[in-house]
Amino acid sequence: MTRDPLRYIVPIGRVLFALVFLVAAPGHFTAGTIDQAAGHGVPLATVAVPLSGLMSALGGLGVALGYRARLGAWLLVVFLVPVTFMMHDFWAATDPAAAQIQRIMFMKNLSMLGGALLIAYHGAGPISLDARAGRDD
Repeated sequence: MTRDPLRYIVPIGRVLFALVFLVAAPGHFTAGTIDQAAGHGVPLATVAVPLSGLMSALGGLGVALGYRARLGAWLLVVFLVPVTFMMHDFWAATDPAAAQIQRIMFMKNLSMLGGALLIAYHGAGPISLDARAGRDD
């Protein structure tokens, strides 16, 4: 029985998708990021921002490793929705250049939200810890 070499695309895609969350997560524990979020009106930023960093890290790890990938993807969805609308409110920017940057960031987050929803629905796919354990959750 020959295995399809294209099955390696799935774990590569999972890792590439998760990388942005894993790289960004440590920043959510810094005073600068917390202050920036507070400036955008994030309530309880000293709690919410580190919590969002934890969600980003755990969700990103789950997706990258394919371990409880659906749950990891849902963590990323819950992370992305408020972050997208609170931190990238391009419609409120008065400077055209700032508005354009925030619009790009908003659209990037919507794209990542779409990817997370696909993983939440389809699961980790082949070559994952979930597949090894016979799980489809």
